[in-house]
Amino acid sequence: MSCERMETRILSYVDGRLKESERAEMDKHLDGCPACRLRVNEFRAVTGLLDELPVIEPSGAFNARVHALVAAEPQKRSSWLAWFTPSPRIAFVASMLLLATVWLGSRPPTAPQIAEQDLPVVESTDYDVISSFSPLSDLSQVPDDDSNDSDSQQPQQQQPM
Repeated sequence: MSCERMETRILSYVDGRLKESERAEMDKHLDGCPACRLRVNEFRAVTGLLDELPVIEPSGAFNARVHALVAAEPQKRSSWLAWFTPSPRIAFVASMLLLATVWLGSRPPTAPQIAEQDLPVVESTDYDVISSFSPLSDLSQVPDDDSNDSDSQQPQQQQPM
């Protein structure tokens, strides 16, 4: 048995509450482990000291006082309405969140900042950037869909009746 497992069973061993097989296993471990044997002897000494103390009997009124205190405790709300009772902390957080939302919503929007190196591109009036964009040059070769419209066709000649 390992010392960690021994730690969890020391009190049961000292009190004599272990099964015979577990007790034999503990005895075998204690024969080979002086640290655990010392620990068991310390627990036995404490138990012996506690046994020497006089037993204090509570007064007859003690039980009555304890029962009265328990009965005086307020009952917890078991209703589903208890969920809607606001806590002061939640009310404070909700009000701060509302205040921050109103403050941020009332601020004027800021214009996006343009970097200095991008200004010539933005201020360009000849649109060199767009005209040299290769996907746009492919679009100019596509036939115009409006060429088949009735507006662009020549009027047909009327035949006499």
